[in-house]
Amino acid sequence: MTHHKRRDRRGPETARRALRREAPSTVAVVADPAGFAAMRRYTTFTFDDHHHYLRQTEGLLRSLTAQGVHTRVGLFEPDDYAHFCAQERIDPDTSDSRARYVAEIAATGATVRYRGQPLDRLLPLLLDGWERREAGERATDTLAGLGPCPGCGKDLGQEALDTAAGILDRLTTGAGPGTHHLVCSVTGATGPLVAVLHTGGTPRGGKKPATAEESTFRAVLATGLATGRPGGVVMRTIRDGNEQVRGWSLNDGRLRPLTEAEVFSAYCTDARTGDPVPPEPGLVHRAGFPLPERTTEDRRHKRRKDDH
Repeated sequence: MTHHKRRDRRGPETARRALRREAPSTVAVVADPAGFAAMRRYTTFTFDDHHHYLRQTEGLLRSLTAQGVHTRVGLFEPDDYAHFCAQERIDPDTSDSRARYVAEIAATGATVRYRGQPLDRLLPLLLDGWERREAGERATDTLAGLGPCPGCGKDLGQEALDTAAGILDRLTTGAGPGTHHLVCSVTGATGPLVAVLHTGGTPRGGKKPATAEESTFRAVLATGLATGRPGGVVMRTIRDGNEQVRGWSLNDGRLRPLTEAEVFSAYCTDARTGDPVPPEPGLVHRAGFPLPERTTEDRRHKRRKDDH
């Protein structure tokens, strides 16, 4: 049997275009005017008008998409960029350093797929995602700063994370099958911590690696449990076309189920003005169900903390 070698008879330009379609691109955007003003201190950053910069960036994104290139968009955050350059010991005032930073953004997965949508619709998603990641980092730093228990030596932050993981499993199991949208908010020392999680009704049980969303949710919840700061958890469940919402208040390291009336009041009151708002059509308000209490060991930790 004779085997024939496959030959690429395309011309160099055609071949390069074909290869270009198989080379993904990441474009990082300076989203807000304050960040753009911060970037203008670099002489190699040649843009002097934010609106013009955004128009040119959108043109680049559309051009890449027209070429069939898989393109993702990330957020170029000037303070984080300066920190990155300091860590890597590179000059921040070069295009090569900016390119290395964008490559780092791509490696962390902190990007969204560009599908031709206008930047003014895409940027809020990027900013929201950045704020959530920052909340996760702040929560993780808080937990790490708790250190070991003075009495038994156990890592207080890790114990809080383990408790938060058990509560998350109980939340999804207790709500039953369906799609769940959970929001956990905790009053932080430097501002509110908020985590959002979309998940199905099957608990992970610690057997599979946690997603980034799940890790952030656990960290924020664990921060509230470990520090005793006030907050809450809200869960919306969609099943067979029906939607219901439950809630829990977080105080003194415990999650207390809200009654049906309390959930209704929370959802039908304008948080800014306190005025009543009409209920969402078809949304059923349900009472929260009991969640695991602190363990005996948790209570001992608290007593030791109070003694100090």
